[in-house]
Amino acid sequence: SETIGFDIPLVKITGDIFSLELYHGPTLAFKDVGARFMSRCLGYFVKEQHQKVTVLVATSGDTGGAVANGFYEVDGIEVVILYPSGKVSSVQEKQLTTLGKNIHALEVEGTFDDCQQMVKQAFMDEELNEKLFLTSANSINVARWLPQQLYYFFAYKQWADKNNPPVIAVPSGNFGNICAGILAHISGLPVQHFIAACNANDVVPQFMQTEKYEPKKAVATISNAMDVGNPSNFVRILEIFEQQFKALQNVLSSCSITDVETKATLQAVYTNNNYLLDPHGAVGYLALQNYLLQHAGQKGIVLETAHPVKFYDVVEPVIGQPVTIPQAIQAQLLLKKKSKKISADAVLLKGFLLGL
Repeated sequence: SETIGFDIPLVKITGDIFSLELYHGPTLAFKDVGARFMSRCLGYFVKEQHQKVTVLVATSGDTGGAVANGFYEVDGIEVVILYPSGKVSSVQEKQLTTLGKNIHALEVEGTFDDCQQMVKQAFMDEELNEKLFLTSANSINVARWLPQQLYYFFAYKQWADKNNPPVIAVPSGNFGNICAGILAHISGLPVQHFIAACNANDVVPQFMQTEKYEPKKAVATISNAMDVGNPSNFVRILEIFEQQFKALQNVLSSCSITDVETKATLQAVYTNNNYLLDPHGAVGYLALQNYLLQHAGQKGIVLETAHPVKFYDVVEPVIGQPVTIPQAIQAQLLLKKKSKKISADAVLLKGFLLGL
């Protein structure tokens, strides 16, 4: 009840497309599932071992808020969150910078990839590992995303046409979410096909066409949580399929959606279907819609990963009216930001960690 004490409904948008709403948790994003599971598990083990743990996490948006909320006031655990300055939404920033106490926010002058690289360097630093018990709450730690398999099964439980399993479109950045779905499929979950829906950061879509994996510097988009130029979990997907490209293609396809297409989809779905997507959900919706147009008779699910209010600065101008702010976050938006601004330098991060 502490981990998934909220609904995860499957909602019909059109006759062929359904939305799995993953935003009914405390921070209005799908990462509440993994972050809360991990915080409860780690809190239990810390009590058993009587040793302070430092959780280190880089965020491109929703991870930071979910981790901050999940680990807030958990005894024996300090949380350090790195986020790229000016590259998360105002709601996301409030969620990860206003709690204080054992939650420490570092505003990095760089990209998410810079934040992620700083975290990786910290884990490889001998002195840090000697003096601190470090762990990650990013999806590089499988404990963060393995629990996410559960909601794929929740979706199928609500799926009416058991004789025609769904195509599932997953808005994808660091590829932990879709990796969880693929593991669920391997475990027995009926799925026709998976679509990794990406924004302009098209490393994986390009790979699925050329079989050449070429990481790039992340590009800023309106679906910022997916602004990742070198997704950490894609190598895990390759290993699941034992580097067999054809086997991977049978299960997974990937596409890139532009910001212009994202806004147009958001507006069209709201106008025609009275359903409000967030920018990430809009990327997933268009990817699924395009796939279904080429595969007659199939139906699908888009994972709606965050509440539209988290991106009201993008959504409101598109639909021409304000987004209702859920009561769960109204008070938090009024709180004062508490963060420390640093340059993208692993040495500075090391000094901060040693000073905790």
